[in-house]
Amino acid sequence: MAAPQTELSLVLIFDTINAYQRTAALKAAIELDLFTAVGEGGATAPQLAETCGADARGVRILCDYLVVAGLLKKESEHYRLTPDAAAFLDRHSPGYMGGAVEFLLSPMLTGGFNELAAAVRQGGTALSESGTIAPEHPVWVDFARSMAPLVAMPAPTLARLVADDTERELKVLDIAAGHGLFGIAFAKHNPRAEVVALDWPNVLEVAQENARRAGVSERYRTLPGSAFEVDYGEGYELVLLTNFLHHFDVPTCEALLRKIHASLKEGGRVVTLEFVPDEDRVSPPHAAMFSLVMLATTPHGDAYTFAEFEGMFHNAGFARSEIHPLPPTVQHVVISHK
Repeated sequence: MAAPQTELSLVLIFDTINAYQRTAALKAAIELDLFTAVGEGGATAPQLAETCGADARGVRILCDYLVVAGLLKKESEHYRLTPDAAAFLDRHSPGYMGGAVEFLLSPMLTGGFNELAAAVRQGGTALSESGTIAPEHPVWVDFARSMAPLVAMPAPTLARLVADDTERELKVLDIAAGHGLFGIAFAKHNPRAEVVALDWPNVLEVAQENARRAGVSERYRTLPGSAFEVDYGEGYELVLLTNFLHHFDVPTCEALLRKIHASLKEGGRVVTLEFVPDEDRVSPPHAAMFSLVMLATTPHGDAYTFAEFEGMFHNAGFARSEIHPLPPTVQHVVISHK
């Protein structure tokens, strides 16, 4: 008996080819502040065009595209925000992430994908010798200023997950602190916590601004320099490694973890926040696809499985590691015990 024929379709291929159009539409809408204009009551294309300083026909075409894409709703000739757009794309929302979108679509990051075939051939970014991990790269100041809204919700959740005792003294080292919001969340959660934030000097200026704004600057100090070179000191109960290890290969990660191990008190813990794919490396989707970002933008970075993290921490002297989800993100927390 002949095998049943598989019905072929070009839909997925064309959707993938044209995916850049969705990206461009979202970017254009943010540049025009279109979602904010819609959120101020919903309006027709001519009304939105006047608010945004744009052409009515152009706004109508863009809005209709965003309806098809699932970011706007259309009722008669009036456009309204979807719940996701209202939460994250309206400038009046506390969860507004327009700045993060602009950062993620910056030429520095998207440029790596323009040379992706070259990156595949050589096994690492074609941007430059070091890509985004070059010392004191200005991209991390942009990151610190732009990505903070995405951290506002998960940072306190992480603090509650890890530091359930708010009565005892807690010394925290926040490596590659960036915006500083993870360390700041621990300082807010525990009034006896002291946080040391490590990053490049220009990035730490952003973290200090956020610490002052959060009212914890008296318990927040900075340690400028490279995580691989500066002296951490010792006596830490917690070390935070949020979205850092994925930039490097396994030997480099293990060397860093051995240094961290020496800085911890007996019984101290390392809290690692990462995209963690399953062992098959193709699921869950967002964690699995993150490896491509590292290929395009770093010389040797990757998205590591939990088994790979366990191996790194074990080789660096840690007794055990455990993994936890961190809703509402698609990331996981790996907690490793000295």
